[in-house]
Amino acid sequence: MIDLSSLDVFIIVCFFSITLFIGFWVSKKSSSSSSEYFLSGRNMPWWLLGISMVATTFSTDTPNLVTDIVRQDGVSGNWVWWAFLLTGLLTVFVYAKLWRRSNVSTDMEFYELRYSGWGGKFLRGFRAIYLGVIFNVMAMSGVTLAAIKIGEIMLGISPIETILYAGTITVVFSTVGGFRGVIYTDFILFFVAMAGSIGAAYYLVNLPEIGGMANLISNENVADKLSIIPNFDDPDVYIPLLIVPLAVQWWSSWYPGAEPGGGGYIAQRMLAAKDESHAIGATFFFNVMHYALRPWPWIIVALASLVIFPDLASIQDAFPDISEDKLGHDLAYPAMLTMLPSGLLGLVVASLGAAYMSTISTHLNWGSSYIVNDFYKQQIKKNASEKELVNIGRISTVSLFVISAIFALLLTNALQLFDVILMFGAGTGLIFILRWFWWRINAWSEISAMFVSGFISIILNFTSLGEILFSDSGILPSYYKFPMVVLFTSVVWLVFTFLTKPDTTETLINFCKKTNPGGPGWEKIKSEALKKNINFNKENNNETWSVPIGIICMLSGCFAIYSILFSTGYFLYGEINNGISFLAIGLIFSYLLKNSWKKLKKLK
Repeated sequence: MIDLSSLDVFIIVCFFSITLFIGFWVSKKSSSSSSEYFLSGRNMPWWLLGISMVATTFSTDTPNLVTDIVRQDGVSGNWVWWAFLLTGLLTVFVYAKLWRRSNVSTDMEFYELRYSGWGGKFLRGFRAIYLGVIFNVMAMSGVTLAAIKIGEIMLGISPIETILYAGTITVVFSTVGGFRGVIYTDFILFFVAMAGSIGAAYYLVNLPEIGGMANLISNENVADKLSIIPNFDDPDVYIPLLIVPLAVQWWSSWYPGAEPGGGGYIAQRMLAAKDESHAIGATFFFNVMHYALRPWPWIIVALASLVIFPDLASIQDAFPDISEDKLGHDLAYPAMLTMLPSGLLGLVVASLGAAYMSTISTHLNWGSSYIVNDFYKQQIKKNASEKELVNIGRISTVSLFVISAIFALLLTNALQLFDVILMFGAGTGLIFILRWFWWRINAWSEISAMFVSGFISIILNFTSLGEILFSDSGILPSYYKFPMVVLFTSVVWLVFTFLTKPDTTETLINFCKKTNPGGPGWEKIKSEALKKNINFNKENNNETWSVPIGIICMLSGCFAIYSILFSTGYFLYGEINNGISFLAIGLIFSYLLKNSWKKLKKLK
């Protein structure tokens, strides 16, 4: 537990006061309509939306999660989420413009645009609750759990007190300010959060007990954790840490903020952009910041924690009052922050508050948008007034937070929840990629995949069957579990796809007219449209399909960003030659990306 100085308290109070002021300042405009409340009138610039995406994904559980990973699996363990860069850049260069063209209010509204009949309506309503409530609550509970641990260790306050203090402020400005309030506060929260994480890393690595970066990387507790690429001598290490994430996970699993083909709060921000160019620019900026630069301050603190707190016992000895059910390696991050000096401590506490508020406010507004637009307005009261929709949005915002807070009290660590969420979406991701480019995908493809992956995940995660089939003593190694769920789910949804009727030609033609996805997967529908004198490319005489050049941009961007990620790490490790080499590779691929991007912009 720490004692906050007057300076620390002043910094924290100023920060929270500014946040609340912004929420009330924009409340009048946000309340004017549901479009304003959930999409800020669709006129946001790329830089503001990009910063908001970065701020949202910088939550209180993120540094805790990274710390948990690094302490157990080393730096290379981060490939479990670094692999999602492929998903992110696929969204940037292929799907962002399609989402913006669709002009839907939420990604759930997409279902009735893409699928016909009962299936589209059912999916829209059901997934609004499934994702907006169930998945959303799980994601928020992980963030709240991290805040609880930070509150216990750093401030010595109970879980309930943490929820009341942090939650009340967040819910108030989220409820009154709507999406515009979330975006504006995210701009401030981003800079506060980044300053706090970088400042903390710099100070902590120079503690006398650590003695700077050179001593840190040579420490016996740290030396075997530094590798950015896992050890290829041991398949039990490199397969689950690198091969599965890069070969299977990124395209096959639904995860908030990294949905294959875009979705969730990333889609919400693309839909709020001024136009297609701003949607693409925002998403690209997010991926650069999220993967190339931001991880290293957290990684440095995680490595430093291995010197100060080499095991769980040392954390428990230092903080004897911590609840046993909350004891885990993720506690090492807030434990390290207790060593910060006055002033910097206040900034870091404010930055953690910023991280919490940014993420929770986004999830609350996003989840509420599903409940209002895709469930209440569609299933309960189709003629609801704009005022009524805004009020329902505010009620659902408060309700979502209360449910997630209760669930957070039952959890142990962030990594536990991360694994469960990944497994729940295993095998569904390919549908989200293909539904834009293959006419045969239908509502039953998604319905079957969703239920099968969820059912299997529950069986494998919460019964003894999982241990029997996939464990050190089971029939197969544990890293087979995720690919097997993906394989089984994929087979099931493909069977359902071909055994059920396709969507109506009228629905498919209207979808193509509005979004113009192009590609060989729509040739049948294009032929049917021409019979009716409908030409999808009437505004674009150049019929070159943009997806191939988009994939080239995606791959160039991935190599560029990963190279910068590696370069930053090697410079920090003092390996200058490796740092310069990867920086050069990053610049080369950045140049290739620039040229390919120019070509992409010329294509519709």
